[in-house]
Amino acid sequence: MNPIGPALAAVALLAAYPAQGQQATRWITLGTQGGPIPLKTRSQPANLLVTRDGDYVIDAGDGVSEQLAKAGVSLAQVKAVVLSHLHFDHTAGLFGIISLRWQTSITSPLMIYGPPGTKQLVDGILSSMGPAVAAGYAYPGEVHRPFEPGITVVEIRDGASFDLGTTHVTAVKNTHYTFPPGSTDEARFQSLSFRFATPGRVIAYTGDTGVSPAVEKLAKGADLLVSEMIDYDGVVAEIRRESPNMPTAALDGLERHLRDHHLTPQQVGELARVAGVKEIVTTHLSGPELNGSRELEYLRGIAERYSGPAVIARDMDEF
Repeated sequence: MNPIGPALAAVALLAAYPAQGQQATRWITLGTQGGPIPLKTRSQPANLLVTRDGDYVIDAGDGVSEQLAKAGVSLAQVKAVVLSHLHFDHTAGLFGIISLRWQTSITSPLMIYGPPGTKQLVDGILSSMGPAVAAGYAYPGEVHRPFEPGITVVEIRDGASFDLGTTHVTAVKNTHYTFPPGSTDEARFQSLSFRFATPGRVIAYTGDTGVSPAVEKLAKGADLLVSEMIDYDGVVAEIRRESPNMPTAALDGLERHLRDHHLTPQQVGELARVAGVKEIVTTHLSGPELNGSRELEYLRGIAERYSGPAVIARDMDEF
């Protein structure tokens, strides 16, 4: 297999997307950098599913409100937020969405779907808004308007399904968490992957996961696989350089998490091959700043297992 093939395919794929911008369903990678270290070139993990009957935020990393503005989407247009799991890099922007809705008097319904713990998260955000809501704009005689967030939280688990307008969504538990089977923690915490079956095409979204037969089955035959990806060696090298005094036990635990709970380029390619998907878009890139040679290296890794088109997404790319 020619290792440069995927890079050329990626160029062709990206060139084709502007013409597809008028299609009924679009996926916009609002933020493509895996946490927790912020980068000046990439926002934290967030996506936008644009359909004929609504706009839906899929994961809400820090800065998502600003990224929505760049995409030309107002908060009033967002009908739902779907969270894959509750790690901070996927949820930090939810405070901005909720608080800015109140500040700009948006009371239209907002559904928030997420794994167990999502209601506690949202309740905490609403509680933390209390002092600012009570203070209002702090001028004499101000009439304080009622606090009406218009939010409904729906907690979902492995095997759940629900509809976002005409898009049918299926969720499965992945392997980003690997608590002991049958333990309290396994029942309490779940990390989810999603299949979005729109009227025009099927998009599979891994969220954060390690190798997972359940995700392979979920993504079967999808038109587009939106997958997380990690540069394990690059991330570990950066952590060791930035935190030389990290205790050995903490470093070992972090390295184990990065190794077992995320996907390398080769594993992304294998997932796509086994699932028989038509195209790959990688996001949630955990690794050093992206450059041309590093991008080709990642694409070559994917191409070891998958011969179809693949793209390393950047913020605000549209598919």
